[in-house]
Amino acid sequence: MSTVLLQAATGGSNIMSFLPMILIVVVFYFFMIRPQMKKQKDHKKYIEELGVNSKVVTTAGIHGRIVEVSDTTFLVDVGSGVKMRFDKSAISLDASRLANGEGAKKA
Repeated sequence: MSTVLLQAATGGSNIMSFLPMILIVVVFYFFMIRPQMKKQKDHKKYIEELGVNSKVVTTAGIHGRIVEVSDTTFLVDVGSGVKMRFDKSAISLDASRLANGEGAKKA
């Protein structure tokens, strides 16, 4: 009978030993993974809303105005009639909002 009680006690101990690991995974999800997914969703929505004559800033820091929109790229006028084609993923959400005077992203 004492061995049954001893096995039951160690079984509960095994669950308690995994509790800190489970807690770390949950905290990691809420502080690292979930905010990154939200940021990606906001960036995708912003890119879809961009159109002709929108001011943008690329991830390389190039400022310009969108002249043409295609499925995967933007044609951006960067000044003096110079036009450059950029992939849609090269547009920086935060920098473009600052350039347009919208201020920093609201949390």
